[in-house]
Amino acid sequence: MNNSPGKSPGTTTKPRGKIRRIVSLVLGGIGPTLVLIGFAAVFYFGHRNDWKIPKFAALTGSAEAVRTDWCEEHSVPESICVQCDPTLMPKGPDYRWCPEHGVHNCPLHHPDVAQLKETPTVLASDLERAARALAIAPRKENNSACAVYETRIQFASVESVKQAGVDVELVERHPIVESISGSGEIVYDPTRLASLASRLPGSVWMVQKNVGDKVAKGELLAVIDAPEVGNLKSNLLRSLAEEKLQQQNVSRLTQAREVIAGSLILDAEAALAKAQADVLNAEQSLRNLGLPVQVDSLRSMSDRQVLDSLRLLGIPDEIRSQLDSQTATTNLLPIVSPIDGAISKRTVAPGEVVDPTRILFQVADTRQMWLTLSVPLESMDQLAVGQSVRFQADGSRHEVQGQLDWISTAADKQTRMVQIRAVLPNSDGHLRSETFGRGQVILRNEPDAIVIPKGSSHWEGCCQVVFVRDKSYFDSPESFKVFHVRSVRLGATNGNYTEVISGVLPGEVIATVGSDVLRAQLLKNNLGAGCDCVAE
Repeated sequence: MNNSPGKSPGTTTKPRGKIRRIVSLVLGGIGPTLVLIGFAAVFYFGHRNDWKIPKFAALTGSAEAVRTDWCEEHSVPESICVQCDPTLMPKGPDYRWCPEHGVHNCPLHHPDVAQLKETPTVLASDLERAARALAIAPRKENNSACAVYETRIQFASVESVKQAGVDVELVERHPIVESISGSGEIVYDPTRLASLASRLPGSVWMVQKNVGDKVAKGELLAVIDAPEVGNLKSNLLRSLAEEKLQQQNVSRLTQAREVIAGSLILDAEAALAKAQADVLNAEQSLRNLGLPVQVDSLRSMSDRQVLDSLRLLGIPDEIRSQLDSQTATTNLLPIVSPIDGAISKRTVAPGEVVDPTRILFQVADTRQMWLTLSVPLESMDQLAVGQSVRFQADGSRHEVQGQLDWISTAADKQTRMVQIRAVLPNSDGHLRSETFGRGQVILRNEPDAIVIPKGSSHWEGCCQVVFVRDKSYFDSPESFKVFHVRSVRLGATNGNYTEVISGVLPGEVIATVGSDVLRAQLLKNNLGAGCDCVAE
């Protein structure tokens, strides 16, 4: 073998090794690069196609273009959208604004707008009820310029209505009471309440009645031993004796008129007049104490008979029978009831010393009570004497009725409430004084009002509306599933019912549960539509 001079055997192998290493590195990096390129292609394709896998026909280029039949604005197929194409379901007549009742397309004046199979007859009583409701109190007003009543809310099918959670109910008739409420208290009627005290100082000799006892007018409650009574009786006795003496003197002098001076007769007549005045004064003093003295009958009695008659003056026979009329004191002063009623308070016992400043008994006639209520000052224009009042005491299920008979002319400085009073009959005696509770002054009592379920109406920004189901809703599966937007004027709310002054008629079907879904769709439809109303 001939080797070239000056070259070693390993010189040719070094370059070849470097080339092999480079080729190996390049071939090893091709795989990961292709994988990264594949991932990038998948992400780009998914982004461009919203991550939806196209059908095979589309990939092969044989798919036909799909036409979209959906109205995004009204959420129904565009081919049946009555809002976009009103010719599919022509609207009825538009009577616009009713200034009398404050609604659009007023059913009370134009019953043909009602979504009923047959045009209903509007009763005169409904027109009268609406007039009363609008006259008795201010009502929330709709905007006459609002055009939202022209809108219809449509669903694609009955199933879509159910899926939206929308339920319906009939517009009905139901009793409605409109009232002004206030807290109040039952108290005794002061005109039927008597507080009794001894008219003279003395000691309690006898007590006949206790708390809760029924008493009649003039019935004895207690007897007071008052020395002043004995003095007044003695004065009457002396005055009667003096009057009798002076009467005899005048008679005697009159008979001897011709033999005596005339001045003597005049002096005797003057003395008689003074004696008669003393009798009258003593009689009046006893009558002022409630002692029924009869002077005319006493004049015909002897002094002893007069004393016996005056000794137990005013004491009932059943008490007299228990006493010795010869030895009994003449100081007895009876305390009797001035009214029919019951003893509501007693603060005395036998033997106690009393005077005119101390109340011994309180007698109340509970057949009639007073109710005082505090009502807002703002409601004064709605109140009138003679209105019916209802009251229910705290913790009681029993309701009482009375009549408003007084309205205060002043308001409380702090609470700005006004006091009113009603008279409550209490023939069965079940009412109690100082009973607290809630009262209502009845402004209207409508036995046959038009009502809707509470919460089924909505304020959409400028009008109060309900959603009335179309009368042809169930005519066929192809019937348009439409709810008409109807402006309404609301009255009083009682429990679960709200009165409708005008806007719907009995028998119409409105959305109740889930009606907020229709309101949301209504607001969505009207975004940017140019309703010039100002939302509250």
